[in-house]
Amino acid sequence: MSGFDLDSQVRDFVRRTENFNEGLGPDAPLPEVRAAYDRMCAGFALAHPPGLRARDGVLHARNPERTLRVRSFATPDAIPGRVVLYFHGGGFIVGGLDSHDSICADLAAGAEVAVVALDYRLSPEHRYPDALDDAEAAYDDLLDSHQAVILAGDSAGATLAVALCLRLRRLGKPMPWAQVLIYPMLHPDVERAVGGPKADAPLLPAASLAGYWRAYTGDEPEPTTDPELAPLALDDFTGLPPAAVFAADIDPLAQDAHDYAAALEASGVAVILHPGHGLVHGYLRGRATSERIAEAFSALVSAVRGFAHSGHI
Repeated sequence: MSGFDLDSQVRDFVRRTENFNEGLGPDAPLPEVRAAYDRMCAGFALAHPPGLRARDGVLHARNPERTLRVRSFATPDAIPGRVVLYFHGGGFIVGGLDSHDSICADLAAGAEVAVVALDYRLSPEHRYPDALDDAEAAYDDLLDSHQAVILAGDSAGATLAVALCLRLRRLGKPMPWAQVLIYPMLHPDVERAVGGPKADAPLLPAASLAGYWRAYTGDEPEPTTDPELAPLALDDFTGLPPAAVFAADIDPLAQDAHDYAAALEASGVAVILHPGHGLVHGYLRGRATSERIAEAFSALVSAVRGFAHSGHI
């Protein structure tokens, strides 16, 4: 953490997170990596807000032979007809319904809107575009029963949200109501931050991004021209829905968030960028122990509430 301007509470959050990975080397078996991630998520999980109902279920994606596991969260006063479809982070290789359970619960209660979290297929067992196919299928299913669907996600999940917007535009399908993105990975050169000033940022060193890329694509890292894999391979985002983009300033992916927000603005799309000063990748979990993270999470909830209840940023 040396060389980065972290306040004491964020430093404590980083240390606590790193403790869950103690003893895991760079070549640790995937089951051990997933188990450590699950323990970390459970260690930061909060009790559900009073009155919130969480329910596991499936979406059939307009195909009775194919089901997608989801978990829905809602309070009795949730605005009708609108829903947040949430894609969890985890580098496409870890995470699921439990990993982001309390995050989605707090988001649903705070924004007063139903949230549906998707358990998309993980890599390397399922390569690109399987996770994106699941995201599209879940979106199609929810759009059948809701007036508007807001896409949201963190890290790899935010990547899926933007990629899905581009796929929907390519296919001529209805656009989401809005996109809410937390520290997304979007640039076509996954190694562009290596050697840069944030390459050794805590919790997500730039060198680790290549491993996620290999797991997700099955290929060695190299710049891609596929925008549904790396959305910033494009520079025209005309017609995409309004966005709220949340960066973490001390994160090798920080520039991705800034570049995407600028590209949206240049394409005439309404966007607000939250730079996340003094924050690290994965900060959502620390909202109960850090005032700075709590403020960022409050801004996230406000953005979702604004989209859900008024349609405006």
